[in-house]
Amino acid sequence: MGDICLNDVRSTPRRRVWGVSRIGYFGPQGTFTEQAVRQLADPETNEFVPFATTPAVVAAVRAGEVDRGCVPVENSVEGAVPATMDALALGEPVVAVAEHVLQVEFSLLVREGMTLDAIRTVASHPHGLAQVREWLETNLPKATAIATSSTAAAAKEVLAGQFDAAVSAPVAALHYPLTALVTGLGDVKDAKTRFLLLAKPGALPAPTGADRTSLVAVTPNEVGALSNVLHELALREINLTRLEARPTREVFGTYRFYLDVEGHIAEQRIGDALAALHRRCLEVRFLGSYPRTDSEPTVVRTPTTDADFSAAAEWLAAVRRGELA
Repeated sequence: MGDICLNDVRSTPRRRVWGVSRIGYFGPQGTFTEQAVRQLADPETNEFVPFATTPAVVAAVRAGEVDRGCVPVENSVEGAVPATMDALALGEPVVAVAEHVLQVEFSLLVREGMTLDAIRTVASHPHGLAQVREWLETNLPKATAIATSSTAAAAKEVLAGQFDAAVSAPVAALHYPLTALVTGLGDVKDAKTRFLLLAKPGALPAPTGADRTSLVAVTPNEVGALSNVLHELALREINLTRLEARPTREVFGTYRFYLDVEGHIAEQRIGDALAALHRRCLEVRFLGSYPRTDSEPTVVRTPTTDADFSAAAEWLAAVRRGELA
């Protein structure tokens, strides 16, 4: 128990992005998204601009109100973030240029003088409440859990006296004079949330050998449609790291499939697969190729290396010219 050590928040090693002046993020101040954006860009040389919702962050990037936008996309406990997924699939395109995977541990923030046995209301974002449900049932059985728009909003409302305690990100202590009654909360140890840094379409990050490519595909409503999509990836030995489905909101029974794969669109196997999906699907939206947080090199084996594709293309060109048979 006791106050949060703010140095722990500030001194975490950061993966810096190039010079950016304004970066929007899912706020208000004190969210896990702010904690993630502090790993992606230096808070001393960039302006962080909070927005009330993830769609508002994406809209600000599209409108040019900010240079980049940081949003949560998936959590290892609660799964995908639907608001982010829908915002990426609809409207003018935006692309991910970086990611950060943040280990999620919560703090129970209270006003000075509040004790554990006096807490009767605990507020947080629904994902936050879900990730500490067992702890709350065991340690605060008399408290009522109340959902708020974000973990930081819960902290603000505790400060205003509306609730007794907030389950919030440690970074909230940078902005709100509250006491951390309990730290390191989380029913699932090593829980993580992945965040994307978004930009308008433009020059892509250079391939690093440890990249991720994200896309959205809408398939025909017919037998084997999703199987065909997966077959195109398997045929080129592309590792699928995430697959999610969301309704298109247009015709009942039709879905958008969100796919993350290992590799960069600059690689011939990835580009070839996306071209094949473009032929098979009703719609394909490219959501970006960017370095993975884990920096683990992707292993590409014969016959799907760039050299293999180039050799095959040269052979085919020679056959078409009549030089080979």
